[in-house]
Amino acid sequence: MFELPPLPYAFNALEPAIDAMTMEIHHDKHHGGYVNNLNKALENTPELQNRPVESLLRSINSLPDNVRTAVRNQGGGHANHTFFWEILVPGGSKTPSGSLANALSSSFGTFEDFQKTFSDTAAGRFGSGWAWLVLDDKGKFKVYSTANQDSPYMDGYTPVLGLDVWEHAYYLKYQNRRPEYIKAWWGVVNWDAVAKKYNAAK
Repeated sequence: MFELPPLPYAFNALEPAIDAMTMEIHHDKHHGGYVNNLNKALENTPELQNRPVESLLRSINSLPDNVRTAVRNQGGGHANHTFFWEILVPGGSKTPSGSLANALSSSFGTFEDFQKTFSDTAAGRFGSGWAWLVLDDKGKFKVYSTANQDSPYMDGYTPVLGLDVWEHAYYLKYQNRRPEYIKAWWGVVNWDAVAKKYNAAK
């Protein structure tokens, strides 16, 4: 069955960008809830319980009708959040380097142009959802957003960078000031982890 991965740093490690109480509630309650609900939904389909959640999401349209919605919502929430914790770090490098930096410049013009495109996409997502930098099946970058807990894996993409813009990710500190949260979040992106995901996917 699926398990809640431990947070790889202390709840307060990303302050002041993301406060400790938000991190604790976000990880333990929200992410934990997705894991528990996913396990409950798959209790009667043991053949799905040992498959990676990414695999389930990539084959979402072929799953049994009685579990498809739960995998989309709860499995998506589990996959998205597991990814999210992995690409954050306290005090890391502020910009990408190497092949990732070159690829971003080639695709978007400059790193600053990429940041603006990504930030505008995150700010413009109506309601709850995510902003993503993904690789398509041709290895090309795409920035887009998904609603609720929909995952890029469902669209045949491989995520490289993702930002949670559900209100539970920022409301305690930023209230309705989502652009302020997005701006602060750039300072805690783990570009080494992002580069590893990019190099593994390309």
